[in-house]
Amino acid sequence: MVDGDEALVYDTHVSVEHGRLIRTTLEAEGVRRITVLLSHWHLDHVAGTAAFSDCEVIATARTAELLTEKRDAIEAGTLEGPPAIAPLVMPTRSFDERLELAVGGTRLELIHVDIHSEDAAVVWNERTRVLLAGDTVEDTVTYVDEPQSFPAHLRDLDRLLEFDPARVLPNHGDPEMIAGGGYGPGLIRATQDYIRFLQRCGEEPELRELPLREVLAESIAAGWVSYFEPYEAVHRENLARVSPARGGY
Repeated sequence: MVDGDEALVYDTHVSVEHGRLIRTTLEAEGVRRITVLLSHWHLDHVAGTAAFSDCEVIATARTAELLTEKRDAIEAGTLEGPPAIAPLVMPTRSFDERLELAVGGTRLELIHVDIHSEDAAVVWNERTRVLLAGDTVEDTVTYVDEPQSFPAHLRDLDRLLEFDPARVLPNHGDPEMIAGGGYGPGLIRATQDYIRFLQRCGEEPELRELPLREVLAESIAAGWVSYFEPYEAVHRENLARVSPARGGY
C-alpha cells in the first residue's frame, strides 16, 4: 500500500530475494519510507524480512512471542526443513488488539484476529473499505492449521463481516480476481461455510467422501470462490487434520 513516498509492505514473501524485489520495485516508484506488517508467524510470510532490516517491522504481540519461541529452529532450518531463515529479523513493534497506522495520508487500522493462526493481523482501510486479509481467507479453501480453534475462527470471521468490506484481498487467491480489484465479502462467508463443513465431518463421516466441487457448490455458484484443482490436496490435508484420530473434530 503506497501513499506518496511511504509504503506499507504486508508480509515479506518466501525468501530474501523476493523481499528485495518488493523493496526495489517500491523504491523505483519513489518510496523512501517503508513499514512492514507481518500477517502471522508462518515462514512463507516472514522469510524475506531481512530485506527490510532497517525498517520498522510490526506484528501482533502473539506473532512476536511465537517467532521468539521458534527463532533458533527457524534460523537453523529445522522447524519445517531447509532452507534456514537466517537471520530471522524480528518485529520492532507489536500490538495486542488494534493499532492505528498512518501511511502517508492514508489511515489504516491493524486488527488482531484468531483465524487460520491465533496471531493473525489484518488491515482495514475504512475510507476505501478494503480489507487486507492475509491467510484468514483463501480461494479455493482455507488451509487448516489450528482446527481446535474453529469456534474462535468463526467468531472472528463474523467480526470481519461486520466491516462490510467492498473488497477483500487475501494472500492466496486467484491472481486475475486480485488484479481485478479483489473479492467481495462472500469469500469470508465461503470460509465460514467450509469450516462448518469440516466441523460436521466428525459426526457425519460420510461427508469426507464428497468431492470438493460438491462441498463448495453453493459458494462457487455464488461466485464467492473458484475451483482450483491443486486445492484438492489441501482439502485432503484439512480432512486429515480434523480426523478424530488426530484430535480434531
